Amino acid sequence: MRFHHSFLVIIFLLAGVSAAMAQANGPIEPPKKANARTTDLSAPLPEPFDGATVEKMAGQCVTLETELGPIDIAMMPEVAPESVRNFLNLTATGALDTTTFGNLSTSEKWGLELSKRMARKLPDEPGIIKHERGIVSMARPDEPNSATTHFFILVGSGQHLNGKFAAFGTVTKGIEVADQINQAPADGEKPEKPVKIKRATIFSCKK
Repeated sequence: MRFHHSFLVIIFLLAGVSAAMAQANGPIEPPKKANARTTDLSAPLPEPFDGATVEKMAGQCVTLETELGPIDIAMMPEVAPESVRNFLNLTATGALDTTTFGNLSTSEKWGLELSKRMARKLPDEPGIIKHERGIVSMARPDEPNSATTHFFILVGSGQHLNGKFAAFGTVTKGIEVADQINQAPADGEKPEKPVKIKRATIFSCKK
């Protein structure tokens, strides 16, 4: 999967995703003790926006407090409900904090729980939204239905992505921060010093 320099992809190193998935799918059950209660450690824990309606998710916005400044994003659950649900859950549980834009393996809290969360795959939701400046979309390898936690923000046009990737949000404030990140020195498509999200928070969108 290749991207042009006309827009910003704040993902990177999908090989790292594969490694995280391999770790997540490895043995995780500790030795059983006598009379110990059996627990299904592979079952995902419930998250705040599980079961949330499109109407509820539509009223939520997210602020990414990056090292270069904040970026506010409005959700579009009417076109990509599962991508929005995933993004809101990642934000609400603090999974995006201290990460490089959705790459949970870069988190200061990286461990078993985040590796399991990063292995959870999403269905493709290639809607009618055009990939233009300010659009936030899910990233994935070439394999269908393989998006997990990585996402990207466009600072220009990416029309060749239309109908292929799930556009689920739009930047309402702070696109100039994305511009700064896009202009940082890079080795090919990999930034020399990736900009991290210090903290991600949810707030009610202004009507």
